[in-house]
Amino acid sequence: MQNLVKTFLMTELFGGLRITFKRLFTKKITVQYPEEKTPQSPRFRGLHALRRYPNGQERCIACKLCEAVCPALAITIESTVGPDGTRRTSRYDIDLFKCIYCGFCEEACPVDAIVETRIHEYHMEARGENIMTKDKLLAIGDKYEAMIAADKSADASYR
Repeated sequence: MQNLVKTFLMTELFGGLRITFKRLFTKKITVQYPEEKTPQSPRFRGLHALRRYPNGQERCIACKLCEAVCPALAITIESTVGPDGTRRTSRYDIDLFKCIYCGFCEEACPVDAIVETRIHEYHMEARGENIMTKDKLLAIGDKYEAMIAADKSADASYR
């Protein structure tokens, strides 16, 4: 009998409309994304980048610690010995579809070669663009080195 009365009096409908009218005149919190940006956490981890030393030499020494620590197995590294006897990477690939952006690779790197930048606005249009090769990673590192260095120094002062 109670359900029948509730059905005819439409109490649930009026309760929902009451909430709607109450929220209708409050300040909106929607962000118009491309024009407005929300604040980003200093701990945000986005697109990967490989860094170089100031003299132009790449930092990665092919120790493969980042590959070993990656829980998603998203990193693939192959190394060769250079003419000067140092070990360098011949292949450094990160599959962005597998990556869970945990930051373990960045923490494991003894020379700060691999970093996760604050860049989050990137996309893939063609098949295979999700694989970040060594050349792509170095290009990102070269392009955003000033931002990466500033973030590293801010992170060091934060700790």
